[in-house]
Amino acid sequence: MARTVYEVYPSGDRWGVKKRGAERADSLWDRKSDAIDRGVELAKANQPSQLIIRRRDGTIEDERTYGQDPYPPPG
Repeated sequence: MARTVYEVYPSGDRWGVKKRGAERADSLWDRKSDAIDRGVELAKANQPSQLIIRRRDGTIEDERTYGQDPYPPPG
């Protein structure tokens, strides 16, 4: 089963939380910590999943996996 990927990303001077592939953000936050909390909530509710947290410059700061990680594959 493929993982659902969520991202916390800069959106102007706010922070957005979005499911990868979605056109619109799930939510926008003034504080990055609040956006991360929402991303964790979504990822935990939709396991297996991954949360990617980006810095203000767009680079990846952290990646978190929830549920059984299918990688590496068995065998």
